[in-house]
Amino acid sequence: MNSIGVADPHGRGWLSVVLTFMFAWIVTYLFIPKVRTFALKVGWADEPNARRLHQEPRPNAGGLAIYTGVMAAIILAGCLAPIVLAKVQVSVLAILLGGSVLVLVGFIDDQFGGLPALFRLLVQVLTALLLVVCGIQIHLVYFGAPIDGIISVAFTVLWIVGITNAVNLMDGIDGLAGGVSFITAMSLLAASAQFEARAAATLICAGAGGAALGFLRHNYHPSRIFMGDAGAYFLGYVLAATSILGNVKMTTLTSLLGTIVFFIVPVVDTSQVIVKRLLSGTNPMSTPGKDHLHHRLLAQGFSQRHSAVILWGVTLAGGMIAMRMQGIRQTAIVVTAIGIALLLVMTVWLRLRAIVDAPDKPISNPDE
Repeated sequence: MNSIGVADPHGRGWLSVVLTFMFAWIVTYLFIPKVRTFALKVGWADEPNARRLHQEPRPNAGGLAIYTGVMAAIILAGCLAPIVLAKVQVSVLAILLGGSVLVLVGFIDDQFGGLPALFRLLVQVLTALLLVVCGIQIHLVYFGAPIDGIISVAFTVLWIVGITNAVNLMDGIDGLAGGVSFITAMSLLAASAQFEARAAATLICAGAGGAALGFLRHNYHPSRIFMGDAGAYFLGYVLAATSILGNVKMTTLTSLLGTIVFFIVPVVDTSQVIVKRLLSGTNPMSTPGKDHLHHRLLAQGFSQRHSAVILWGVTLAGGMIAMRMQGIRQTAIVVTAIGIALLLVMTVWLRLRAIVDAPDKPISNPDE
């Protein structure tokens, strides 16, 4: 454990992290078929349209399974190692409370629609301020002197709200948001595991990574279920929050970029969409279009599977670069990259084998 930089390798914390990851993975994987069946019966599904790539109604309640997997895993961690969890209880509860609020808002918008964009933005800002109140924020420092607190708070809110929406906007093809979220969670986990002060981030990333991987087993093309706004909001918020846990101080351009690069795909994707739409004179937040990175790859002739894998690769490379920028030792980076790649290959192989062994029946059949 010391060789890969795990803080306190002789304690019980690392075992809690492993069990949290595995339990979130299993719970999410097993719960999704039940959510999917129920969703089809009650009509919780995205209908095909000109912007969407699927040709049949597709259940969009996968976020509920992701949320359940993370919450169940964190509860298990509290039961197995209450002393370890007690040390980071406030941070964990703050992130999970904010995430729970966004799951509710996303779910309502998924199934019933009609929530104004301004209302959703207001809720996101409030959940970001919840983190600030609980001591989770970015501390901007200039030449050793703290920058005005209001500016640091504003920067924190911008970061949380921006990443939350970026993950949601990126969710446009099968396997993309789930895969990118898994890779980002595991990269952040590997980085935070080097420091005892970031125990809360490590634990939550384990739960988020396990849930994202369990979901991906059902979402890789051809997907059987979507995560919806509920799942994308939850994963985006949780990952954005954990990335700034542990008294992060942005003292240089390198330290700022080191955090941003973990989220290279959603940040670049959303940024280029906003810039392009502003230049064309359209509203970047309310104007739908096919100008995301995955749309560009599809236009170049890549399939959904290949497009997702390419962007997974970019995310993995970004995560490894970000770890290096934060001073993580080379051994830990290599082990993390290999572990992530192996888990993705295993998940894709299991999904493809399931398709070959038992091809999906029409998606509209809730009993499949």
